Amino acid sequence: MFMVIGSNMTEAHPVAATFVKNAVQNGARLILVDPRAHGLADFAELHVPIRVGSDIAFLNGLMHVLIKEDLYDKQFIQSCTMDFDALRQCVAAYPPERAAEIAGIPVDMVIDTARRIASVRPMMLCYTLGITEHTCGKNNVMSIANLQMLLGNMGMECGGVNPLRGQNNVQGACDMGALPNVFCGYQSVTIPEIRAKFEKAWGVDKLPDKVGLMIPQMMEGLVSKKIRGFYIFGENLANTEPDIRKVEHELASAEFLVVQDIFQNETTKFAHVILPAAAWSENDGTFTNSERRVNRVRTASPPPGAARPNWWIFRELAIRMGQTWTSASACELWDDEISVLAPNLSGVKYRRIEANGLQWPCPTENHSGTCFLHKDGQFTCGLGKFKSVEWTPPAEEPDEKYPLVLSTGRRLYHYHTRTQTGRCEGLNDLLGEETADISPADAGIMGVAHNEMIRVKSRRGEVTVKARVTGEVPKGMVWMAFHFREGNANWLTNPAYDPETLTAEYKACAVAIEKI
Repeated sequence: MFMVIGSNMTEAHPVAATFVKNAVQNGARLILVDPRAHGLADFAELHVPIRVGSDIAFLNGLMHVLIKEDLYDKQFIQSCTMDFDALRQCVAAYPPERAAEIAGIPVDMVIDTARRIASVRPMMLCYTLGITEHTCGKNNVMSIANLQMLLGNMGMECGGVNPLRGQNNVQGACDMGALPNVFCGYQSVTIPEIRAKFEKAWGVDKLPDKVGLMIPQMMEGLVSKKIRGFYIFGENLANTEPDIRKVEHELASAEFLVVQDIFQNETTKFAHVILPAAAWSENDGTFTNSERRVNRVRTASPPPGAARPNWWIFRELAIRMGQTWTSASACELWDDEISVLAPNLSGVKYRRIEANGLQWPCPTENHSGTCFLHKDGQFTCGLGKFKSVEWTPPAEEPDEKYPLVLSTGRRLYHYHTRTQTGRCEGLNDLLGEETADISPADAGIMGVAHNEMIRVKSRRGEVTVKARVTGEVPKGMVWMAFHFREGNANWLTNPAYDPETLTAEYKACAVAIEKI
């Protein structure tokens, strides 16, 4: 059984979605939890159309039923977890009636879903940005983990909590330490022994002992002048961050802005220096996917013009700052530095990933890699910790002036901000502009016809786009993407953030529609 929540796999992860669809056609069961009846709903035995931002209330409601009806895995709870009593007390406040009211679904649907997911072991739970891009994103993920531990679906193949990453190699970037709180291999910057190891390896003194800044803090620092230099590497922030007008002001405030990318885009317009990087197919290195598999990437064609591999650009900058970095290839970087410094990657060497790659943790060179985590309920920290979380509403809810909820995401034919796919005529023929997806019910109330131009407004801005009237979208909701500059949903989205992860609430803000 699959439970897919907050994920339009058919369009955002079409390859992964194909595996799910094939599994369903071979007898697997699928439950889809999503406000929209998108393409995956056609393959689901049950589609649960919860209201935007109600995930925790719904999940707590499921756990209430599982505990009340004695459908949870008591043996797993007793031997492999802790803090179950606190969870039981928390979800007791979310009976099906309350959960259903918050989620905007029938009471029987909460009970039915709980019974179905308890009927098959193991169940694989997959989620994407529909879970994380909320002001309660971290708590949403914690609630998913609670559910899977309650059902005993951890530490086994075809179970677990499976984040479908929002972009290619997000997992690999995090593994390499592209986070403000860790070095490569998730080693904390606040632990003196770990800092000492990296100081010795890198030949430096006094590496920072405090957690660094996240993107919203950096952007705001450009305006306050706490941040004077800003280096953007492979991100089109002028299109991807919420409230584009605010973002443009922040980028324009930078004293010195460097952008390293494969093409010019909306962000390079603000740059003082542009460094041309090689694309993935013009480079040698590794990608790591959502199942922690480290795979080889091989050069298919040479970089054009002055474009160079990213590691080469960083290395040349270091030389000009008086540092000599010995690794002079992707292979040397991995074998001589990464695998030496990161214990969970110690056994991953280039010669070992020529074929199908290896999954970390892979601590030694005779280790075969780890297919799935937490085997036999053995969690990294010992016992799995239940983290009780309460439901909180989105930062901005509909009101009389802005009566609709806008949620955002991706469409099949384009990728992200079209830095790459926007240069492909065939894809532009298939999808050449943005639309605002609205329900037939709302279209009827407003007198809006399919493909008619409408104005979508929020407290931050407005865009003029075509209306796409579709039964995929429930009444009271508008759905848009951020692929096109003019119709970009991020002119409208709310720069409200999860207080811990500082992930923006792209999935919920209040808007109004005007017929033009």
